[in-house]
Amino acid sequence: MAYNVALQFEDGVTRIISCDDNQLVSDAAYRAKINIPLDCRDGACGTCKCYCESGSYKQGFYIEDALTDEEAAKGYILSCQMKPTSDCVIRVPASSHACKTQVMSFEAPLTKISRESPTTVVFSLQAEEPLNFLPGQYVNIKVPGTDKSRSYSFSSAPGLNQLNFLIRDVPNGLMSAYMRDKAQIGEQFHFEGPYGTFYLRPTIRPILMLAGGTGLAPFLSMLTWIRENRTDQPILLAYGVNTTHDLVELNLLEELKKDIDEFDYFTVVVDPASGHPKTGYITDHLSVEHMNGGDVDVYLCGPPAMVEAVRGWCKNIGAEPRNFLFEKFTSTNEAGHG
Repeated sequence: MAYNVALQFEDGVTRIISCDDNQLVSDAAYRAKINIPLDCRDGACGTCKCYCESGSYKQGFYIEDALTDEEAAKGYILSCQMKPTSDCVIRVPASSHACKTQVMSFEAPLTKISRESPTTVVFSLQAEEPLNFLPGQYVNIKVPGTDKSRSYSFSSAPGLNQLNFLIRDVPNGLMSAYMRDKAQIGEQFHFEGPYGTFYLRPTIRPILMLAGGTGLAPFLSMLTWIRENRTDQPILLAYGVNTTHDLVELNLLEELKKDIDEFDYFTVVVDPASGHPKTGYITDHLSVEHMNGGDVDVYLCGPPAMVEAVRGWCKNIGAEPRNFLFEKFTSTNEAGHG
């Protein structure tokens, strides 16, 4: 049986390789033309020491100088001795360039586009083969007719041919103006990736997801993945926008709520005249109980001011989350991921 092993490099590049259950990760990487730092191949030098962030595996022989028992207990591995027994995510303490690998490049046609929201464009590309990435990651999509690219998170789950995105319609934005006025079904788009360290970690404690505007995209990717890979942990999504026109994919959120017993969400609109049930900012509608005494993983994707506001809110209530994972984005880069 083959497993997907995601190699997460220091520069944010991710390469996902196939590794048989009786194959060493270092050998699978070499077969994929990825040179993980390696020297002895015997578990003696520690050159190939990495960190397994999620997944199960068998670790072969090694000596104390290469990997201590304490390190092994924390999840550190030697790629020259590790054989996966499930899909895994491995952090490699080197850049993709140092490992002589490059980001993957793709071409895919535009198959769907929705311009129904005056502030957001939702679209899909159809890859030739199912695309693997970590739920929450992003790609750089080239603006047709230019040498410029823009970064957008997937809003679809990994392992599918259909790749979904939602982007903010930035006034005079290079990509958003193109998608609003010129993009045609069947048109080819070039993109590279996947990138990013903002992705779903093992769901071993309650999860609080905080989305600002099109920062909703990576959470849709995570949740659609969770729908097929269930967890017993409660998940709450707080989705905040400026106006009611900014609220998108509510039908999908309702489907996810129906399909995932552990999931719930609420929406917040800044505009006090909107008539929305919850107005103001997300932090106005969070409580100490949502922090579960600090035993919670908080994921946040939104503008820098939102990240700082949530940091301040946590400090004020005296509850630091176990993990605080965030992705910032600004309107100038039109980033759907941050």
